[in-house]
Amino acid sequence: MDRICIDELKIFAHHGVFEHENINGQNFYVNAVLYVDTEKAGLTDELDNSVDYGMVCKIIHEAMTQHTYKLIEAAAQAAAVAVLKSSPLIVRTDIEIRKPEAPIDMEFGSVSVKISRSRHTALIALGSNIGDSKSIISEAVKKLEQSEYITSIKQSSLIVTKPYGYTEQDDFLNGAVLCETFLSPHGLLELMHQIENEAGRTREIHWGPRTLDLDLIFYDRSIISDTALTVPHPDMQNRDFVLIPAAELMPDYVHPVLGLKVSELLERLGEK
Repeated sequence: MDRICIDELKIFAHHGVFEHENINGQNFYVNAVLYVDTEKAGLTDELDNSVDYGMVCKIIHEAMTQHTYKLIEAAAQAAAVAVLKSSPLIVRTDIEIRKPEAPIDMEFGSVSVKISRSRHTALIALGSNIGDSKSIISEAVKKLEQSEYITSIKQSSLIVTKPYGYTEQDDFLNGAVLCETFLSPHGLLELMHQIENEAGRTREIHWGPRTLDLDLIFYDRSIISDTALTVPHPDMQNRDFVLIPAAELMPDYVHPVLGLKVSELLERLGEK
Protein backbone atom coordinates (compact mmCIF):
# COMPACT_ATOMS: atom_id res chain seq x y z
CA MET A 1 0.00 0.00 0.00
CA ASP A 2 1.22 3.51 -0.85
CA ARG A 3 1.95 5.95 1.95
CA ILE A 4 1.61 9.68 2.50
CA CYS A 5 3.84 10.82 5.35
CA ILE A 6 3.56 13.87 7.60
CA ASP A 7 6.65 14.45 9.73
CA GLU A 8 7.17 16.56 12.85
CA LEU A 9 3.87 18.44 12.82
CA LYS A 10 4.31 20.88 15.72
CA ILE A 11 1.23 21.35 17.91
CA PHE A 12 0.95 23.27 21.17
CA ALA A 13 -1.50 21.46 23.45
CA HIS A 14 -2.34 20.78 27.11
CA HIS A 15 -1.95 17.05 27.68
CA GLY A 16 -0.39 15.47 30.75
CA VAL A 17 -0.96 13.80 34.07
CA PHE A 18 0.21 16.82 36.04
CA GLU A 19 -1.91 19.93 36.57
CA HIS A 20 0.81 22.31 35.41
CA GLU A 21 0.89 20.50 32.05
CA ASN A 22 -2.84 21.02 31.63
CA ILE A 23 -2.56 24.70 32.57
CA ASN A 24 0.66 25.75 30.87
CA GLY A 25 0.69 23.43 27.88
CA GLN A 26 3.71 22.35 25.86
CA ASN A 27 4.84 21.46 22.35
CA PHE A 28 4.04 18.09 20.86
CA TYR A 29 5.29 16.71 17.56
CA VAL A 30 3.14 14.38 15.46
CA ASN A 31 4.31 11.98 12.77
CA ALA A 32 1.55 10.45 10.67
CA VAL A 33 1.59 7.83 7.93
CA LEU A 34 -1.52 7.57 5.75
CA TYR A 35 -1.96 4.32 3.83
CA VAL A 36 -3.65 5.27 0.57
CA ASP A 37 -3.82 3.75 -2.90
CA THR A 38 -2.36 6.66 -4.89
CA GLU A 39 -2.25 5.00 -8.32
CA LYS A 40 -5.35 6.77 -9.66
CA ALA A 41 -4.05 10.11 -8.37
CA GLY A 42 -0.72 9.43 -10.02
CA LEU A 43 -2.41 8.65 -13.34
CA THR A 44 -4.90 11.54 -13.31
CA ASP A 45 -2.94 14.20 -11.37
CA GLU A 46 -6.21 15.08 -9.59
CA LEU A 47 -6.35 15.75 -5.83
CA ASP A 48 -9.85 14.22 -5.61
CA ASN A 49 -8.21 10.84 -6.18
CA SER A 50 -5.84 11.22 -3.24
CA VAL A 51 -5.78 12.72 0.25
CA ASP A 52 -5.20 16.39 1.01
CA TYR A 53 -2.39 16.25 3.57
CA GLY A 54 -2.97 19.89 4.48
CA MET A 55 -6.52 18.99 5.48
CA VAL A 56 -5.20 16.03 7.48
CA CYS A 57 -2.77 18.30 9.34
CA LYS A 58 -5.67 20.54 10.36
CA ILE A 59 -7.67 17.50 11.51
CA ILE A 60 -4.77 16.22 13.62
CA HIS A 61 -4.33 19.69 15.13
CA GLU A 62 -8.04 19.83 15.99
CA ALA A 63 -7.95 16.34 17.55
CA MET A 64 -4.94 17.33 19.64
CA THR A 65 -6.35 20.64 20.86
CA GLN A 66 -10.10 20.05 21.29
CA HIS A 67 -9.65 18.07 24.50
CA THR A 68 -7.14 17.73 27.31
CA TYR A 69 -5.86 14.19 27.85
CA LYS A 70 -3.84 12.84 30.71
CA LEU A 71 -2.10 10.36 28.43
CA ILE A 72 -0.60 10.84 24.99
CA GLU A 73 -1.94 7.35 24.29
CA ALA A 74 -5.44 8.86 24.41
CA ALA A 75 -4.37 11.82 22.27
CA ALA A 76 -2.89 9.41 19.69
CA GLN A 77 -6.11 7.37 19.66
CA ALA A 78 -8.18 10.51 19.05
CA ALA A 79 -5.87 11.66 16.27
CA ALA A 80 -5.88 8.25 14.55
CA VAL A 81 -9.68 7.99 14.57
CA ALA A 82 -10.02 11.56 13.28
CA VAL A 83 -7.61 10.81 10.43
CA LEU A 84 -9.46 7.63 9.42
CA LYS A 85 -12.80 9.44 9.50
CA SER A 86 -11.45 12.26 7.34
CA SER A 87 -11.33 10.24 4.11
CA PRO A 88 -12.53 6.80 3.01
CA LEU A 89 -9.35 6.54 0.94
CA ILE A 90 -7.25 6.19 4.12
CA VAL A 91 -7.39 2.51 4.98
CA ARG A 92 -4.86 2.66 7.81
CA THR A 93 -2.85 5.25 9.70
CA ASP A 94 0.22 5.15 11.91
CA ILE A 95 0.40 7.96 14.46
CA GLU A 96 3.39 8.89 16.60
CA ILE A 97 3.15 11.65 19.20
CA ARG A 98 6.43 12.94 20.63
CA LYS A 99 6.60 14.81 23.91
CA PRO A 100 10.06 16.39 24.15
CA GLU A 101 9.11 18.55 27.15
CA ALA A 102 7.80 15.68 29.27
CA PRO A 103 8.28 16.18 33.04
CA ILE A 104 11.16 13.73 33.48
CA ASP A 105 13.89 14.66 35.94
CA MET A 106 16.64 13.25 33.75
CA GLU A 107 18.32 14.18 30.49
CA PHE A 108 16.42 12.76 27.49
CA GLY A 109 15.65 13.55 23.90
CA SER A 110 11.93 12.81 23.74
CA VAL A 111 9.28 10.31 24.76
CA SER A 112 6.67 9.12 22.30
CA VAL A 113 3.77 6.80 21.67
CA LYS A 114 3.32 5.06 18.31
CA ILE A 115 0.02 3.42 17.33
CA SER A 116 -1.52 1.93 14.20
CA ARG A 117 -5.26 1.94 13.48
CA SER A 118 -7.16 0.53 10.50
CA ARG A 119 -10.61 0.13 9.02
CA HIS A 120 -12.24 -3.24 9.67
CA THR A 121 -15.52 -4.81 8.57
CA ALA A 122 -17.59 -6.59 11.21
CA LEU A 123 -20.87 -8.50 11.27
CA ILE A 124 -22.72 -8.37 14.60
CA ALA A 125 -25.76 -10.56 15.27
CA LEU A 126 -28.64 -9.08 17.29
CA GLY A 127 -31.13 -10.95 19.44
CA SER A 128 -33.71 -10.32 22.18
CA ASN A 129 -36.65 -12.15 23.78
CA ILE A 130 -37.29 -10.20 26.98
CA GLY A 131 -39.20 -6.92 27.13
CA ASP A 132 -39.88 -4.71 24.12
CA SER A 133 -37.37 -6.52 21.91
CA LYS A 134 -37.86 -4.28 18.89
CA SER A 135 -37.12 -1.14 20.92
CA ILE A 136 -34.21 -2.80 22.73
CA ILE A 137 -32.59 -3.82 19.43
CA SER A 138 -33.28 -0.38 17.93
CA GLU A 139 -31.56 1.26 20.92
CA ALA A 140 -28.57 -1.08 20.60
CA VAL A 141 -28.15 -0.20 16.93
CA LYS A 142 -28.45 3.49 17.80
CA LYS A 143 -25.63 3.14 20.36
CA LEU A 144 -23.44 1.44 17.77
CA GLU A 145 -24.17 4.28 15.34
CA GLN A 146 -23.30 6.86 18.01
CA SER A 147 -19.93 5.28 18.79
CA GLU A 148 -17.01 7.26 17.39
CA TYR A 149 -15.41 3.93 16.51
CA ILE A 150 -18.23 2.62 14.30
CA THR A 151 -19.27 3.86 10.85
CA SER A 152 -21.23 2.77 7.78
CA ILE A 153 -23.81 0.66 9.60
CA LYS A 154 -26.26 -1.41 7.55
CA GLN A 155 -29.03 -3.23 9.43
CA SER A 156 -30.84 -6.34 8.26
CA SER A 157 -34.54 -7.00 8.56
CA LEU A 158 -35.70 -8.35 11.92
CA ILE A 159 -37.11 -11.88 12.03
CA VAL A 160 -38.95 -13.88 14.70
CA THR A 161 -37.25 -17.22 15.43
CA LYS A 162 -37.66 -20.17 17.74
CA PRO A 163 -35.21 -20.43 20.67
CA TYR A 164 -32.02 -22.41 20.06
CA GLY A 165 -30.48 -24.80 22.57
CA TYR A 166 -32.60 -24.01 25.63
CA THR A 167 -36.12 -24.19 24.16
CA GLU A 168 -38.26 -23.47 27.25
CA GLN A 169 -38.46 -19.75 26.56
CA ASP A 170 -40.19 -17.18 24.34
CA ASP A 171 -39.43 -16.69 20.66
CA PHE A 172 -36.57 -14.35 19.75
CA LEU A 173 -36.42 -11.27 17.58
CA ASN A 174 -33.20 -11.50 15.57
CA GLY A 175 -31.25 -9.47 13.05
CA ALA A 176 -27.73 -8.28 12.29
CA VAL A 177 -25.68 -5.21 11.48
CA LEU A 178 -22.79 -4.92 9.06
CA CYS A 179 -20.46 -2.09 9.98
CA GLU A 180 -17.02 -0.59 9.66
CA THR A 181 -15.02 -0.22 12.87
CA PHE A 182 -11.71 1.24 13.98
CA LEU A 183 -11.65 -1.05 17.03
CA SER A 184 -9.72 -4.28 17.46
CA PRO A 185 -11.83 -7.45 17.78
CA HIS A 186 -11.51 -7.38 21.57
CA GLY A 187 -12.15 -3.65 21.70
CA LEU A 188 -15.32 -4.17 19.68
CA LEU A 189 -16.34 -7.05 21.96
CA GLU A 190 -15.92 -4.78 24.98
CA LEU A 191 -18.17 -2.16 23.37
CA MET A 192 -20.78 -4.84 22.61
CA HIS A 193 -20.71 -6.08 26.22
CA GLN A 194 -21.15 -2.49 27.44
CA ILE A 195 -24.24 -2.06 25.25
CA GLU A 196 -25.62 -5.42 26.45
CA ASN A 197 -25.08 -4.46 30.10
CA GLU A 198 -26.81 -1.11 29.58
CA ALA A 199 -29.81 -3.05 28.26
CA GLY A 200 -29.92 -5.13 31.46
CA ARG A 201 -28.36 -8.28 30.02
CA THR A 202 -27.71 -11.08 32.54
CA ARG A 203 -26.03 -14.44 31.90
CA GLU A 204 -27.83 -16.88 34.20
CA ILE A 205 -28.77 -19.69 31.78
CA HIS A 206 -26.64 -20.80 28.82
CA TRP A 207 -28.65 -20.00 25.65
CA GLY A 208 -31.33 -18.70 28.01
CA PRO A 209 -33.67 -15.68 27.83
CA ARG A 210 -32.00 -12.30 27.43
CA THR A 211 -32.93 -8.67 26.95
CA LEU A 212 -30.16 -8.24 24.41
CA ASP A 213 -27.62 -10.54 22.80
CA LEU A 214 -24.81 -9.19 20.59
CA ASP A 215 -22.49 -11.73 18.95
CA LEU A 216 -19.47 -10.93 16.80
CA ILE A 217 -19.88 -13.26 13.81
CA PHE A 218 -17.21 -12.03 11.37
CA TYR A 219 -14.33 -9.56 11.64
CA ASP A 220 -12.71 -8.98 8.24
CA ARG A 221 -11.47 -12.43 7.29
CA SER A 222 -9.88 -12.97 10.69
CA ILE A 223 -9.73 -16.29 12.49
CA ILE A 224 -9.55 -15.74 16.25
CA SER A 225 -9.66 -18.27 19.06
CA ASP A 226 -8.83 -17.37 22.64
CA THR A 227 -10.47 -17.47 26.06
CA ALA A 228 -12.55 -14.35 25.36
CA LEU A 229 -13.46 -14.59 21.69
CA THR A 230 -13.91 -17.01 18.81
CA VAL A 231 -14.32 -15.58 15.30
CA PRO A 232 -15.95 -16.63 13.05
CA HIS A 233 -18.67 -17.54 15.52
CA PRO A 234 -18.18 -21.32 15.91
CA ASP A 235 -21.84 -22.34 15.53
CA MET A 236 -23.17 -19.72 13.15
CA GLN A 237 -23.45 -22.21 10.25
CA ASN A 238 -26.11 -24.12 12.25
CA ARG A 239 -28.22 -21.07 13.14
CA ASP A 240 -30.80 -19.81 10.69
CA PHE A 241 -31.41 -16.77 12.91
CA VAL A 242 -27.80 -15.76 12.19
CA LEU A 243 -27.54 -16.90 8.58
CA ILE A 244 -30.77 -15.30 7.32
CA PRO A 245 -29.78 -11.73 8.38
CA ALA A 246 -26.15 -12.37 7.38
CA ALA A 247 -27.19 -13.54 3.92
CA GLU A 248 -29.29 -10.39 3.52
CA LEU A 249 -26.29 -8.16 4.31
CA MET A 250 -23.33 -10.06 2.86
CA PRO A 251 -24.43 -13.08 0.78
CA ASP A 252 -21.12 -13.40 -1.09
CA TYR A 253 -18.83 -13.21 1.95
CA VAL A 254 -16.77 -16.42 2.12
CA HIS A 255 -16.47 -18.03 5.55
CA PRO A 256 -12.71 -18.00 6.24
CA VAL A 257 -12.78 -21.47 7.82
CA LEU A 258 -15.51 -23.33 5.94
CA GLY A 259 -14.71 -21.81 2.54
CA LEU A 260 -18.37 -21.31 1.60
CA LYS A 261 -20.37 -18.15 0.91
CA VAL A 262 -22.90 -17.10 3.54
CA SER A 263 -25.66 -17.69 0.98
CA GLU A 264 -24.34 -21.23 0.44
CA LEU A 265 -24.26 -21.92 4.19
CA LEU A 266 -27.89 -20.82 4.44
CA GLU A 267 -28.84 -23.01 1.50
CA ARG A 268 -27.11 -26.02 3.07
CA LEU A 269 -28.83 -25.43 6.40
CA GLY A 270 -32.20 -25.38 4.64
CA GLU A 271 -31.44 -28.78 3.12
CA LYS A 272 -30.88 -30.44 6.52
